[in-house]
Amino acid sequence: MDFGFVKLAIATPVVRVADCGFNGLQIENLIKEAAERQVQVVCFPELCITAYTCGDLFFQKALLDEAENTLSRLLEDTKKYHLLSVVGMPVTDGVHIFNAAVAFQSGKVLAIVPKTFLPNYSEFYEKRWFVPASLALGNTFQLCGQTVPFGADILLKSGVICVSIEICEDLWMPHSPTIHHAQHGANIMLNLSASNDVVGKNTLRRELVLQQSLRCKAAYAYTSAGFGESTTDVVLSGSGYIAESGILLAEHQRFTLDNQLTISDIDIERLSIERQRNTSFTTPLATDTVKDDSFRRIAFNLVPNKKSAITRVFNPHPFINKATLDTDCEEILSIQSAGLAKRLLHLGIDKVLLGVSGGLDSTLALLVCVKTFDLLKIPRQQITGVSMPGFGTTNRTHNNAETLCKALGVAYREIDIKPACLQHFKDIGHDAAVFDICYENTQARERTQILMDIANKENSIVVGTGDLSELALGWTTYNGDHISMYGVNASVPKTLIPPVIRWVAMQQSPEAQAVLHDILSTPVSPELLPASSKDEIVQKTEDLVGPYELHDFFLYYTLRFGFRPAKIYFLAQRAFAGKYTDMELKKWLHIFFRHFFRQQFKRSCLPDGPKVVDISLSPRGCWRMPSDAVAHLWIEEVEGL
Repeated sequence: MDFGFVKLAIATPVVRVADCGFNGLQIENLIKEAAERQVQVVCFPELCITAYTCGDLFFQKALLDEAENTLSRLLEDTKKYHLLSVVGMPVTDGVHIFNAAVAFQSGKVLAIVPKTFLPNYSEFYEKRWFVPASLALGNTFQLCGQTVPFGADILLKSGVICVSIEICEDLWMPHSPTIHHAQHGANIMLNLSASNDVVGKNTLRRELVLQQSLRCKAAYAYTSAGFGESTTDVVLSGSGYIAESGILLAEHQRFTLDNQLTISDIDIERLSIERQRNTSFTTPLATDTVKDDSFRRIAFNLVPNKKSAITRVFNPHPFINKATLDTDCEEILSIQSAGLAKRLLHLGIDKVLLGVSGGLDSTLALLVCVKTFDLLKIPRQQITGVSMPGFGTTNRTHNNAETLCKALGVAYREIDIKPACLQHFKDIGHDAAVFDICYENTQARERTQILMDIANKENSIVVGTGDLSELALGWTTYNGDHISMYGVNASVPKTLIPPVIRWVAMQQSPEAQAVLHDILSTPVSPELLPASSKDEIVQKTEDLVGPYELHDFFLYYTLRFGFRPAKIYFLAQRAFAGKYTDMELKKWLHIFFRHFFRQQFKRSCLPDGPKVVDISLSPRGCWRMPSDAVAHLWIEEVEGL
């Protein structure tokens, strides 16, 4: 099972201007290398058989004939490799010369796609030599003794794989051909380019490729001419990028003097799910004059892939982008505080309170409240952090909660819940020496009751502290910490909370920094069971339900893409290689699905809270699931891994 991955490569050969034989040999060597590395589709630059910078030599019949002869040799010498190859070359019908892409496989030319838009400005003079695709005299072409489909209306199809081709300038136009290709099924887009370099242009090119892949919800492979092209007036650096729905997977090294082959694995299944979920994408454009039946779909045979061939690197923390982490942390806090600010203004309330435990979740919620009140220019003393020590509260967390409130300048109140809980045990006939679920949840519900009643008494609202990961696992007490008047952390996964706190800590006083860093190093725990004789936390959440980094990984791929358990397990094996054994991954994946399905009833009645990352479990937003759905299908697949 390949789980929908296609191994795609971009190649930039070293060329000699007008030396087709030399260029063809470089292309052949790269195709051979690609085949040995189990590549299934490889794309070369624009006019790479002749070189792009031939100028008026394109009018020389000797060059045009030798380009075709070189292609003939390539077809013969590479037919044993079976991968789909696309190269750039000039072709002529005897009347016109076209700047074209030629797709071939196993010695057969599958299609010729001419360039649609020809640049004729600044350093570009393509209309001097070539004509656009619209001037083609027919829809077939004679090349290398074969009658070949010809035109810009061609898609290459193999099962669910649909490959489209455009050339350089086509990408830069407002009506890029790939827009129509995507609307009619193309999910892998190839761009053969020869784009010269000036300061800043590479950044623009990269962003353009990323945006096109995102807009089209497709893989976009772009490869440009490099070393060996004429430098009379311009330099071409051999830029190249492989992108998937807005994510850069791989990139050429620029200005190298050697042949380049850059490879990545495209997740076609992921792209298909993106398109299925986006109803705007699947709805035909009202202004789209290109009809589905106007495209010719040429069949090709995709070389079978193997799981062992997949070398793509998967981020073990998909909610965290290290490259943009500081900006993301600031934005997360801003989204949370803007949501809370609107709620307070709407209610006409200038007070909030929340339970502070000295743990990650309540710390983030408190920081959100502080930012909100600063934004609204309300004194921080209107925020009340309520510490409610219970049977498992340690001195470390208790002291951290108090110290943090004072360091941030918010009001602090302490209410010991043990007497009330003992009275409750007596009332319901529960033995206080039995540390069961009743023992634990009594404390959680007592804390929520206290907060709600104080809020009523003081015309305030209770800010919830529970996070997305806890909601996914149901690791929350129904009608206890499950309930609040506004849950600022409801869409923040556990793995994202430490980076945000760490980012905020850098901007705080030394005292606040010290306590925040100690909170970050404290084990995650609800502290509902008695501490050890050394006053240490014994109830560690991750020992019970599993590592949150795994559950966040499982959650991301379950909700964001709907992947089946076997694929999530496959991705986790690669993302966490060397950290968790296969048996550990299977164990925690089993627990994830069991908890996720059994605890939906808690999510079906969640309080309001802002969406922060691109998934949410709100029943009013991203996730609508019946509370009594069964997990047999998912559990059985996990058990069979």
